[in-house]
Amino acid sequence: MSTSGGGRTRPTLVGTVLDGRYRVGAVIARGGMSTVYRGMDLRLDRPVAIKVMKSSFASDPSFLTRFEREARTAAGLAHRGVVAVYDQGRDGDIVFLVMELVDGGTLRDLMRQSGALSVPVTLSILEPLLAALGAAHAGGLVHRDVKPENVLISSKGEVKVADFGLVRAISSQTMATGDVILGTVAYLSPEQVSTGASDPRSDVYSAGIVAYEMLTGHTPYLGDNAISVAYQHVHSDVPPVTDDAPGVPVELDDLILAATRRDPFARPRDASAFLSALVSMRARLGLARAVVPVPRVAAPAGRPTGTAGRSAATSIRTPAQQTRLTDHPTVGPAGPTGTRMVPGVGAGTVDLRSAVPPEPDQPGPIVRRRTPSRLRRWLIVAVIVLLLGTAAAVGGWWLGSGRWAYAPAVVNVEQQKAETLVRNAGLVPHVSTEPSDTVPQGTVAGSRPATGARMLRGSEVDLVVSTGRPVVPAITAGSTVAQAVLTIKDADLNPVYGEATDEYSSTVPVGAVITTDPPPDTTLPLAADVTIVRSKGPAPVPVPDVAGKAGDDAKNALIVAGFTVAADKDVFDPDVDPGSITGTDPAAGQLVPAGSAVALVVATSLEVPVVRGESLDAAAADLRRSGFVVTVGPSAYDGDVDGGLVIGTDPAAGVRVDPANPAVTLTGSNAVSVPDVTRGNVQQAKDQLSALGLQTAVSAMFGASGSSVIGQDPSAGSRVEPGSTVRVSAFP
Repeated sequence: MSTSGGGRTRPTLVGTVLDGRYRVGAVIARGGMSTVYRGMDLRLDRPVAIKVMKSSFASDPSFLTRFEREARTAAGLAHRGVVAVYDQGRDGDIVFLVMELVDGGTLRDLMRQSGALSVPVTLSILEPLLAALGAAHAGGLVHRDVKPENVLISSKGEVKVADFGLVRAISSQTMATGDVILGTVAYLSPEQVSTGASDPRSDVYSAGIVAYEMLTGHTPYLGDNAISVAYQHVHSDVPPVTDDAPGVPVELDDLILAATRRDPFARPRDASAFLSALVSMRARLGLARAVVPVPRVAAPAGRPTGTAGRSAATSIRTPAQQTRLTDHPTVGPAGPTGTRMVPGVGAGTVDLRSAVPPEPDQPGPIVRRRTPSRLRRWLIVAVIVLLLGTAAAVGGWWLGSGRWAYAPAVVNVEQQKAETLVRNAGLVPHVSTEPSDTVPQGTVAGSRPATGARMLRGSEVDLVVSTGRPVVPAITAGSTVAQAVLTIKDADLNPVYGEATDEYSSTVPVGAVITTDPPPDTTLPLAADVTIVRSKGPAPVPVPDVAGKAGDDAKNALIVAGFTVAADKDVFDPDVDPGSITGTDPAAGQLVPAGSAVALVVATSLEVPVVRGESLDAAAADLRRSGFVVTVGPSAYDGDVDGGLVIGTDPAAGVRVDPANPAVTLTGSNAVSVPDVTRGNVQQAKDQLSALGLQTAVSAMFGASGSSVIGQDPSAGSRVEPGSTVRVSAFP
């Protein structure tokens, strides 16, 4: 028989089959709300973990509704770092949840066997923990009970987060009832303790506490009971990890401190943001990854929160002893120093109401004592009365005015003295800094709350300490203007810049920052202007005159002057020979930044060759080979050139033309060579001359067609214009 949380008993479930599907095996662990069994899914033939709720909860309709809703919510969270929820159901009066079975152990087991963990191992556990929580936060879920018992390490070294059974949608109610806080006190965030509210930043806080414990081997707050630990969460800052673990990198220490700020808005917004900062820090520091050790305590780890039996997660330690708040319920009295768990509150819950020590179950052995003398008896009574009176007085004082303190006057007081005044008033100083034009450096410029304000003892007083007037920060030469602007603004000064203040620099790229005006370390009033001096690049130098130089000489002259030589620039110039260097681009004497590219200006032209007397076809071919574009114009008469031959060009021979427009027009001769017509008669002469486009005039006493031609003018071989008249003389 097994005992349920409500005090009733039910037959053992081992060997039974729930819902016709899940065979119940051995008990893995017991908790305040449930018992977890190893089981077998008969339908899928796979091992599972079965969480069976105690019968006192199973009969509560509102609890069942919330349980089913939370089971569906958890089942929808699919992530390799989260223990999967497979099913939930009810078999008669048995309410159960079916989960992934993870063989291995918990982070608590690992720390119990190894103590404080190394930085690489800590990061290798913390990163998958945050990844799993980040997936939950992205889905609108909050775990609310992050602790080493809920961080499982499989036999393969995989890290998984268990017990999302208490997870609720962020939009739903997140406040426990009465004065009972859901969760494990050593890892609760201040807002969970003070208001019961929780959001993703609450999980970030708890994960930060887990990281602190991995690196130091203990949680940050120690106390005689849960209430004192909860009080410290609300009223004290988590100390630096490096106080107990000097080898931890400062960057990691700062990140854990940021995650465990008392103000939720000062923490990373969710686990994904915490993880992103952690991964960036690891990359910056080059921290190696490590294989996560598998705990030697090989208990099956498919258990949710509160199923771990006795757990160091709720250990509250003092210098002389260690008092554990067990995660499982105590049936009957816990002994004279025990603490009863509140029925109906989940595993890991802490009852903040005072526990009444129960009577012992069995009377102690009878011990004979010597009867004290009457004087001794009266002394004892007197001491007891005195102690009771003192306790009553102190209690009355505390319940009356004793728990209150008043903020002291600390404005214009030196910081160290101001902190002493605050502590002497029963309060805690919290120092922040800001510049001031009027308050000397190291002196309190203001405080919150105001002087005389009534506060609970142990509350914080914010001291705003002056850092004096701002100082111009050092800006590294070559920084971007955007970087300089941010740095100057962070120093509470006003950055300005413009072309009028830009300077040349041979070492700082164009547009980058050279320096500031005033220079670094100059003390200025608040919000004073600081000019950012930007680089205009190297100072300009004049281009040398290389006109008329040979090509190599001209290039060397440019290189010596600090320029690079660009491709030549061809420019038509009819007055110099082609290939001559006539100048540069930019022109000689022009101021150009050193290192700029300068092109040599090279004269280019085409000279029209002499083709007079050549045939039109031959002349055209010669010109085209020289790069000219040739057209043939109308012919003209030239008595010195036979018809069909070139008499000239346009442009004329010897003229230089632009290669970009190399057009040349050929003019051919239309002269007609007069034939010899004196060997035939007049009619034959006419026919011969007419065929050449010439006219015939007969000058003879006898001009009959059959008359013989005895003379002609012009003479044979003469060149005449087309249509000219040839006069012939005939004889009968």
